[in-house]
Amino acid sequence: MPTTYSDLIADVRRGIREVSLDEIKRRLDAKVPMVLVDVREKEETRPGYIPGAINIPRGFLEMQIEQRISDKNAPIVLYCAGGTRSALAAKTLADLGYTNVESANPGFVRWKDLGYPQEKPPELTDAQRDRYSRHILLPDVGEVGQSKLLGSKVLLLGAGGLGSPAALYLAAAGVGTLGIVDADVVDASNLQRQVIHSTSRVGMAKVDSAAKFISDLNPDVKVIPHGERMTSENVERLFDAYDLVVDGTDNFPTRYLVNDASVFLGKPVVHGSIFRFEGQATTFVPASAAKKFSIAPPEGGPCYRCLYPEPPPPHLAPSCQEAGVLGILCGIVGTLQATEAIKLLLGKGNPLVGRLITYDSLRMKFRELKLRKDPECPVCGPNPTIKSYIDYEGFCAIG
Repeated sequence: MPTTYSDLIADVRRGIREVSLDEIKRRLDAKVPMVLVDVREKEETRPGYIPGAINIPRGFLEMQIEQRISDKNAPIVLYCAGGTRSALAAKTLADLGYTNVESANPGFVRWKDLGYPQEKPPELTDAQRDRYSRHILLPDVGEVGQSKLLGSKVLLLGAGGLGSPAALYLAAAGVGTLGIVDADVVDASNLQRQVIHSTSRVGMAKVDSAAKFISDLNPDVKVIPHGERMTSENVERLFDAYDLVVDGTDNFPTRYLVNDASVFLGKPVVHGSIFRFEGQATTFVPASAAKKFSIAPPEGGPCYRCLYPEPPPPHLAPSCQEAGVLGILCGIVGTLQATEAIKLLLGKGNPLVGRLITYDSLRMKFRELKLRKDPECPVCGPNPTIKSYIDYEGFCAIG
């Protein structure tokens, strides 16, 4: 039994596998599969870390390792500043059943002295680390993911029932730029469901009302108001500067226009719609955008026209103004849309590509429907017949 700290470390080293920094560098250059784990404290990683490494401070290793690395046969290389904490961590992982673990000897201090490549974490301010602390604690977000959100740009179509909760949660999450398209003004009848507006702003342009609320909620977020109605003439200009689109529109001509622009321009669309007590949500990622959004299927998914080849007759699809809507329903569907947008921006999870979620609020029941690409789709199919914008009002009137 070891009787001193030195004896303990020597005993630990005899029971683990160690790897040189030169060998780690060789594996990185050759793209050999391995999981690099930096067991230094968060503050120690700020000057730099080995490219691709994940940070699990030694004090949290036992609590977090199985969440971060579930495969106990994965090749894992641990490192710290000098090689001691990583050796202790390697023994711990072996005790937890991990079978392919190595400890770097020496550690990052020597790696840096050798001039080997390193990355630096995003430079968030102290105020941002405080504001987004609950995100940063999530292994799938962290400072890198939060920085990605701050650099992202999302276009919201509508500042109404769906756009309101989506905008609020995207802004709270720290999505750095939100464009909002809406040509309407705030009306008292909106306030039952459009929670981004208030009584004091009745009569104000919705884009300005939304911008005011968001600026109070999160000053990190830049709001770009587009106080105009989306048409074939301005859709490309509006889509151009944004990473993805959250569609909260409430009429079929605009939905078909948004779909066609999505396919033509390679912009994902997170779709939502509501009717009385029911709502639905799905995500459309065209093939040309699938590579950028790596969690989407590489071939992309179906588009809105695959789901609705033609619009229903007007008497079967009355507007909220005609049919009414449960206000809370907007919050549920809009929040689902915001969640989908965040997942796409972070590249995490399983988006609703090829899946449609429906929600019945009276029965409190969710259902999932599978969607398939239509091989005869006139826009996203292999032989498209619609290659430019059409008369959408006329198309929907015929439907």
